[in-house]
Amino acid sequence: MKVLRAKVLGFCMGVRRAVEMTEAELAGPEQVYTMGPLIHNPQTLAFLADRGVRILDEADLEKPGRDFRNGALIIRAHGISPGMEKKLLLRGARRRDGRKEPAFRIVDATCPRVKASQLAARSLAERGYLIFLAGERDHAEIQGIYGYVLTGKDGDSGGGKTRSGAVDKDSSKAGSETGKVPADKSFFPCIIVGSPEEAEAAARTVLNEAPENFFPKTALIGQTTISETEYSDIAAALAKSFPNLEVQRTICGATRDRQNALRELCSPADALIIAGGRNSANTRRLLSIARECGKPAWLAESAADLPVEAGAYSVVGLSAGASTPDSVIDEIEQALLYLNKGKEHA
Repeated sequence: MKVLRAKVLGFCMGVRRAVEMTEAELAGPEQVYTMGPLIHNPQTLAFLADRGVRILDEADLEKPGRDFRNGALIIRAHGISPGMEKKLLLRGARRRDGRKEPAFRIVDATCPRVKASQLAARSLAERGYLIFLAGERDHAEIQGIYGYVLTGKDGDSGGGKTRSGAVDKDSSKAGSETGKVPADKSFFPCIIVGSPEEAEAAARTVLNEAPENFFPKTALIGQTTISETEYSDIAAALAKSFPNLEVQRTICGATRDRQNALRELCSPADALIIAGGRNSANTRRLLSIARECGKPAWLAESAADLPVEAGAYSVVGLSAGASTPDSVIDEIEQALLYLNKGKEHA
């Protein structure tokens, strides 16, 4: 068997930066926490957990008696909403340049590409745009960007208030049901769509249920890991109803590079393995692209996930998601070669 690696695979800049920032904090005396999983890779999370990193969620912040003093809390690579950051600040956190004595420090490891999308969303909202978000509704990145839209709409860094003054019980989810428009028809803060079909349906709903004189400026922002084809198709679907739609170029270059490198790999390979976490959006998209090539393709979080039948192919292409460490890629490549040797001696 010959294993061909994609020209570009594995850790992207944003993931590597977040991991390195966490490792730097581990070198200090403080307890290290992350707000949600730092990245979407089980081996990396297990490695950090073994070194003492604890993952927190929103519920942990609400628990009485939780003591985070003298700790460093790292914001995950996918970012958080302004509302979540406000909760952290209210618990006594501060950034590195804060002046008051901290209960714990915030270390922002948000990917710079994601941060750019967050700021773009807030800026567009401040200028009165109706914003469509293309991506996975429950993904941390999309939920964080949605929070920035609310911030821009109401001018409140905590989020949660609509322009009409109503308070949402959960600003991270408000109005964000995929393809649905908020019940308050006088205010369309942001609509999340996951496909061209959902985009067309949401556009029709906006036009049918909006006030007669409601002609909003519209913009589209995509999850940084969405594929170019998906994003273009969603943009085209929305443009049917909103010809002046402003399409923001938010797809990460690292995502594009990995997807293009995989497509180049499809031709010479007889079968394809995508290394990475099952809960990683960009890894799942790589798997979808691999299957679109018409070749047998599998996702493997580790060598243990490799299917026996992969050993029957002469040339196997190997790609990996942007949150997959080099060690996992190497392990899977060696396991593939071993699998083939077993076939040869069977």
